[in-house]
Amino acid sequence: MTSQSTTRQSTSRVDIYQAITDQIITAIEAGAGPVQMPWHRSGAGITRPMNVDSGKAYRGINTVALWAAAINGGFCHGLWGTYRQWQDRGAQVRKGETSSPIIFFKAFEAEDQTSEDGKGRRFEGRRCMAQASRVFNVGQVDGYTAPTIDQATDAIDPIARVDRFIRGTGARIREGGDQAYYSPLTDTITMPDRFRFVGTKTSTATESWYSTLLHELVHQSGHESRLKRRFGARFGDDAYAIEEMVADLGSCFLCADLGIASDPRPDHAAYIAQWFRIMKGDRKAIFAAASAASTACQYLAGLQDKEQAAI
Repeated sequence: MTSQSTTRQSTSRVDIYQAITDQIITAIEAGAGPVQMPWHRSGAGITRPMNVDSGKAYRGINTVALWAAAINGGFCHGLWGTYRQWQDRGAQVRKGETSSPIIFFKAFEAEDQTSEDGKGRRFEGRRCMAQASRVFNVGQVDGYTAPTIDQATDAIDPIARVDRFIRGTGARIREGGDQAYYSPLTDTITMPDRFRFVGTKTSTATESWYSTLLHELVHQSGHESRLKRRFGARFGDDAYAIEEMVADLGSCFLCADLGIASDPRPDHAAYIAQWFRIMKGDRKAIFAAASAASTACQYLAGLQDKEQAAI
């Protein structure tokens, strides 16, 4: 093979890495709407913080700010209101409670003005001004009963073939609480209570339950006693983010293999937006993650063969 053909082939490989990465980045940039958690982070049963007066969900930075405030304050409900709004509902903010700041934009009609540069430019029409406000969580007030979710409700419809696959992995799984995670220290998977799964615009409660559990199973496959998956040498501080990408892609692959969802979910591209920077900085990052995800899926599928052979 000539030097010229080698260079051409090498360039072709680089181009395809970049082309595929760019395709994924384009999907992320196009967006698929806000990504919803498949379970309730709290007992509220809502995906966004909500205002007690309007009944509407907060938007933009206020959503993130109040999520953070709820985590920091240990609040188990996403209902918020100003001091006056709680008073209007016969409730009282408890003495000593600390408010959480939010921002809103107030529209007003701007008067005609002459610009400071003296060139006679005029400012007119409708304008907006940012204003700060402070709100309190329902957990900080007395005299108001927040709605609760029915803990007896289970919207998950068991899928026998998927349950067999999960049992075949031999994973130790416990249910309870409001978080999903895999603990390498105890080699166990923890899943939220089933009643917390309500589905999203793109997934039923059943699909959300299984995709979340499969995500954690992929994490489990990387344990020292199994695939010994490590990314530190190549990705350094981004190793954790790459592992999360592996788990999410692996969950997508397994969902497709097991027939949990008939069509690809459009919010998968939006979900991996948090690894946007990594993919832009390393055109091969998504390939490394996809390869590791495929290996994890093959490993988990291979455990099924062992179970059948033992019967």
